[in-house]
Amino acid sequence: MICKKPDYSLYLVTDRGLSRGRKTSEIVRAAVRGGVRCVQLREKNCSAREFIQEALSVRDFLKEQGIPLIINDRLDIAQAVQADGIHLGQSDIPLKMAKKIVGNSMLVGISAESLENALTAEKDGADYLGVGPVFSTATKTDTAPPLGFAELRRIREAVKIPLVGIGGLNRKNAGEAIKNGADGIAVVSAIVSAPDPAAAAGELLAAVAEAKALQCNVTYPHRFYF
Repeated sequence: MICKKPDYSLYLVTDRGLSRGRKTSEIVRAAVRGGVRCVQLREKNCSAREFIQEALSVRDFLKEQGIPLIINDRLDIAQAVQADGIHLGQSDIPLKMAKKIVGNSMLVGISAESLENALTAEKDGADYLGVGPVFSTATKTDTAPPLGFAELRRIREAVKIPLVGIGGLNRKNAGEAIKNGADGIAVVSAIVSAPDPAAAAGELLAAVAEAKALQCNVTYPHRFYF
């Protein structure tokens, strides 16, 4: 069942390769305690069965907490574990096809690396955008050149759906991402690699909340406050 009003303020993307040997379920639980509002499981280097086991290890906990579980890339796995959504990249199953399959039963998010990507995704029915990389990041090596805050702001002014900034974001620049149009931030290593994921999530959420409070009198054509 789709989460009707997802809060993208602080969006965790998992990565076992950066977890310092800890279980994904351990990191997810700690991050949620710290304030993460949305969780995407991204597993690029495991079997489908392992991916399903990872999803099932956190699904019920996230449901109890009212936190959407998003599956990266794998629509089959998202359906198998009854996740709240699927997140697709520019080389994954086409958005229109995914929407035809899932209808309104799941959130469908899209990675947008340009204004053109963002506009196309909105037209084709995306529920939210993951826009980036805002800055260069070592977490992913197959991304487009960094967009920077100016392009993030330009995309925000052009689209009407929630926008989550991703790529090189941390507690020092999270507030600036919000000030430049992001409705939330997505992070990987800033939480997954942190010695204390709960504390790291708390610091990030505080930075986001502070920036949103300061933006109450700043009007973008389209803005989502959670």
